[in-house]
Amino acid sequence: MNLFSPAEVVANYAAAGAAKTRLPVWKILLLGMLAGFCIATAAAAANVISHNAGAAASVRLLSGLVFPLGLIMVILLGAELFTGNCLISIAVLDGTATVGGMLRNWSCAYVGNFVGAALTAAACVYAGQLHYSDGGLALFTMKLAAAKCALAFVPAVLLGVLCNVLVCAAVLLALSGKDLCGRAAGAYFPVAFFVMCGFEHSVANMFYVPAALFAKSVPLYAQKAADAGLDLSGLTWKNFLAGNLLPVTLGNVVGGVLFGALMWGCFAKKKT
Repeated sequence: MNLFSPAEVVANYAAAGAAKTRLPVWKILLLGMLAGFCIATAAAAANVISHNAGAAASVRLLSGLVFPLGLIMVILLGAELFTGNCLISIAVLDGTATVGGMLRNWSCAYVGNFVGAALTAAACVYAGQLHYSDGGLALFTMKLAAAKCALAFVPAVLLGVLCNVLVCAAVLLALSGKDLCGRAAGAYFPVAFFVMCGFEHSVANMFYVPAALFAKSVPLYAQKAADAGLDLSGLTWKNFLAGNLLPVTLGNVVGGVLFGALMWGCFAKKKT
């Protein structure tokens, strides 16, 4: 077969996860920035293709078809994505990595992801990329981010859990493939599902909300929002960091760690 079995995938990730914990800090940060850029550009492309779609179902469908390409780029480029790296829990349970090493990787990858995604958001806004449809893309971006900032804490956590179960499933499915097409297909469908369902991904939000916050500071876009009657009072850095990013990140961690533990418990060869 041109696939690794689930047991082989878990064993392979236990080794790969352990190697991730031993990377130097500078490399995790740089590869984290690369991952943030990949996810951010996928989010930007998803916004472009869906901002004039109208019905919510059409927006979800079009976004879901495009966004998964970001994770495929992350996997094929060997970048460090915080949400996918929650699977390092497999290596910890297998005894090939330590909790301290896992937390070190997570923190460095998270910072790198944020820097890469936020810089991409700033570049898109101040380069005029949101001018599509006479500023309609900027309006769509701000409306989407305002809805994210309005999420209550518990729903944001639960949406984060559901999201990262699918993201981590996508990572393991990608690793089950032995060729380019198999790896890409494995990563594609779970991510498409989470986007279509509207689940919350912390790294994607590091693009979506900062892009809207930067757009809000542009007079032309702010006027577009005012003309459309869009209330941006809740779209603030404080609401983003404390009201969205924090609970979504917590949910992503819980979902990823539990999924990793499930896969390890079911498929890992237990050491005597």
